[in-house]
Amino acid sequence: MPDGSILSDEFIRELINVGEVDILVGVPTQNDARTVGQVVQGVRAGLLKYFPRARSVIINADGGSRDGTRDLVRAASINDTFGSNLPALRTLHSISTQYEGPPADGTALHTILAAADLLQAKACAVVSPGSTSLEPEWIERLLHPVIREGMDLVLPVYRRHKFDGLLIRNLVYPLTRALYACSVREPYPSDYAFSSNLGTNFLNQDLWTQEQGRHGTELWLTLSAIVGRYKISQSFLGTRGRLEAPPSDLVKAMRETAGLLFCSLDCYPGAWKGAHEPLPAPCSGCQPAVSLEPMRVNRKRLHQMFTFGISQLEPVFASILSGPTHEELKRLASVPENEFVLPGPLWARTVYEFAVAYHRAVIGRDHVVQALVPLFRGRALTFLQENREASETEVENNLEKVCQAFEAEKPSLLQLWDGEK
Repeated sequence: MPDGSILSDEFIRELINVGEVDILVGVPTQNDARTVGQVVQGVRAGLLKYFPRARSVIINADGGSRDGTRDLVRAASINDTFGSNLPALRTLHSISTQYEGPPADGTALHTILAAADLLQAKACAVVSPGSTSLEPEWIERLLHPVIREGMDLVLPVYRRHKFDGLLIRNLVYPLTRALYACSVREPYPSDYAFSSNLGTNFLNQDLWTQEQGRHGTELWLTLSAIVGRYKISQSFLGTRGRLEAPPSDLVKAMRETAGLLFCSLDCYPGAWKGAHEPLPAPCSGCQPAVSLEPMRVNRKRLHQMFTFGISQLEPVFASILSGPTHEELKRLASVPENEFVLPGPLWARTVYEFAVAYHRAVIGRDHVVQALVPLFRGRALTFLQENREASETEVENNLEKVCQAFEAEKPSLLQLWDGEK
């Protein structure tokens, strides 16, 4: 049964009026009026085109929008007589609810999961209100593997600019793959689908009062599915649109990725310390996933922030890193920008030593995660330098080398972890 405390009485009444459904599509929002209308219309078109006989509902879990976001979502509702080109054989409902508390992706997902459980949805998808390049085909590519092939989790693969998603490419993907032996390109998804079985299991986990139940929850869902040996696949969705937006908060992003992955080591020791068969995650329709359009990147700024961090945080690094790793990073701080290289093996060892420091809480865990930020900037600079003139194939090869470095250095993590006093 769903956690009733997350659903308001009014929302429960609306859900009861809907009745049981085959498909639920969740859209978490918070002041997304600029883009959400386009997204929900794409969702609606996808449901009508590819699943016309399914009982479907769009659920908007809103974090307190004041710009008309919720009205735009509600406008996606149709009745049985809508449209002649895309006939609806069943009513398509679109419901919006505002959850309690401050905006949080995890709280939005909790609301969507509880609604799906109450409605006994057989398959669910979640789409980002910022996915402005969403086409109706996305809905089919996400839900078809769940409905027709019995998959439990369907993760996206996007065509990204070669310099987009640096944190995913240089940390989240290679670390997830090395730790849990599952090669999923987007472990922290914005657009994804899951089965009722996985959704109910995740809903019933004791995590909703913890940090991973508020932020980084989508990554925790992926890890939970991998550890639970659920059936996972990936679907190529095409190009993911990039909105003009202020620079992201890298410290916040690091907490929700590296911090959560470090936390998972304590929660799932049996899943990463022992020998396990790799968990397959086949990709449907995968194509070259790198685009090469020009993009301006401030490499000088990255170099300056790496060297400044090494200088200012030396006592912190001394408490986290081994002597050889610390010395090598300090040496790199004196290297000119055009000669700077933070190689994959050194980066992997650095991340693993941070993971052990987080586990042991040698200093405050949040401070451990924050201290990784300037070092990541050095790794990002290296990735940019290596791939400045690279082709699609060369970018993929360089990314594979990063993943292989994390896999090759994993024994150092095991040695440090088991060597604790």
